[in-house]
Amino acid sequence: MNEQDARSYVAAASRLLDLPLTGDHTARVAVHLQRTADIAAALESFSLAPHDEPAELFNPAPFDQPR
Repeated sequence: MNEQDARSYVAAASRLLDLPLTGDHTARVAVHLQRTADIAAALESFSLAPHDEPAELFNPAPFDQPR
């Protein structure tokens, strides 16, 4: 995602959501969006095998309730 694409996306999304953003605000949000997209791209490029996935959800053993 380049700077112009990010700004265009932020401007379009803010209009759709009826969020009044100034040009400066749009630029700052676009910078954060680009940074987030770069982080996501780095994470997506890392291949994971099934054994790299986290274990199943932790389910604590039931405990006795006071009666």
